[in-house]
Amino acid sequence: MLEPHHENYMQLALREAQLSADAGEVPVGAVIVRNGAIIAKAHNQTELLKDPTAHAEMIAITQAAAAVGDWRLTETTLYVTKEPCPMCAGAIVLARIPLVVFGVADPKRGGAVSVFNILNHPQLNHRPEIVQGILEVPCRHLLQEFFKAKRLRDPS
Repeated sequence: MLEPHHENYMQLALREAQLSADAGEVPVGAVIVRNGAIIAKAHNQTELLKDPTAHAEMIAITQAAAAVGDWRLTETTLYVTKEPCPMCAGAIVLARIPLVVFGVADPKRGGAVSVFNILNHPQLNHRPEIVQGILEVPCRHLLQEFFKAKRLRDPS
C-alpha cells in the first residue's frame, strides 16, 4: 500500500523541480528527510552555477551531510522527481542513503534501474531500497512541458 508521506514529500520535491523550470533548468527537485524532518531540499542548478555536477540530488546530499554533520546519511530518505543519473546514483551509494523514492524513470540516462542498476549493483557495499512511480504523472508532465517549451524556443 502507498505510504501517504511519500506523496507529501514528493510534492515538496515537485515544488523544487518547478523552481528549476522557472529558472530555465531541467526541472528536477530533491528532498532529503531524516526522522520525519526535512534536512535538505534542492533543485537542478547546472546552468546557474555552470557546474555539471549541480544536480538536485548532489546539492541535497551536500546540504544533508552538513545538517547531520556526517557524510553517512543513514536513517534518511531521498525523494527525487526523476530517476537519479549514474553520477547521482553513485553519490547516493557513497552517502549510504537507505531509501530512494523517485517519481519518473529515465529510460535514456537512468542510473538506478532504467539503464544502469547502480543502486542495487551486487558488488557495491551499499544497496538502498528503491520506491518508484510516486506522483509519476505530475513528475513526467513537468519534464515534458519543460522540453516542449524548450523545443519551441530553440527548434535546432
